[in-house]
Amino acid sequence: MSEANRVRIVEVGPRDGLQNEREPVPTATKLELIGRLADAGLRDIEATAFVSPKWVPQMADHAELMRALPRRPGMRYPVLVPNLQGLEAAVAAGAEDVAVFAAASESFSRRNINCSVDESLARFEPVLARAAALGVRVRGYVSCVLGCPYEGAVAPGRVAEVAARLAALGCHEISLGDTIGVGTPRGVRALLDAVAERVPIERLAGHFHDTYGMGVANIAAAWEAGVRTFDSSVAGLGGCPYAQGATGNVATEDAVYLLQGLGADTGVDLERLVDTAWWIAAALGREPASRVARALRARRPLAAA
Repeated sequence: MSEANRVRIVEVGPRDGLQNEREPVPTATKLELIGRLADAGLRDIEATAFVSPKWVPQMADHAELMRALPRRPGMRYPVLVPNLQGLEAAVAAGAEDVAVFAAASESFSRRNINCSVDESLARFEPVLARAAALGVRVRGYVSCVLGCPYEGAVAPGRVAEVAARLAALGCHEISLGDTIGVGTPRGVRALLDAVAERVPIERLAGHFHDTYGMGVANIAAAWEAGVRTFDSSVAGLGGCPYAQGATGNVATEDAVYLLQGLGADTGVDLERLVDTAWWIAAALGREPASRVARALRARRPLAAA
């Protein structure tokens, strides 16, 4: 298959998907989840977040988990870091890839991290400089790229400005997040047209939520525009605690099924991925939010857990 049809899936379930679970998820369960995802062919798995346990209790085991991760050839385990202290702790635990978050919405930035967008970007300058000195890759996330729970619609030009500033600071890739899942394919195309004028399309990733059932449609629109990296969460785990009513990330199973149908090479074994979705959903006491997981289970017996 040609390089143009190769797609990279960044699995965010172990971090973005689990961070808002009310009941503690044991470290052993997280490690098994990551192992199962790797067995299904995923090579970029966002493992945890080096944030204060006071604010995100579910990620309190970040250092323990990071040190216990299986080191497989070709695997990358990016972790979220909010500041220089988080970066140093992540690197001490063995992290080689980290991510920072900014927002395209002033209101969201102030309510989420208690500072303006400009202030948040200024805070990242020493983080990016230190990461560069350590040889650590940094990914940049931009939240609320298609809508804000407090401000409504977000101008594509504003997103492009934030994305360009993250790229200029040294982020190797910019993930554009539809945090509250209000986007549609038309909006995605307008967004990418604007951002690609400032950051090359090959350095962009799509991060879509499925609040209005548009997750896979938006992936298809971004794929057609030239995006070849997408974030997703096994079983559709996760959501945004600052966006009332927002459902989880688009399910990895749904994204893989779509992309394979578009002729993309995902490198993922869909059946093993679906088994993993049912396994983690059962561990959390519910069913997957994924249509593909439910459809495939109806067609065949589930593999042994």
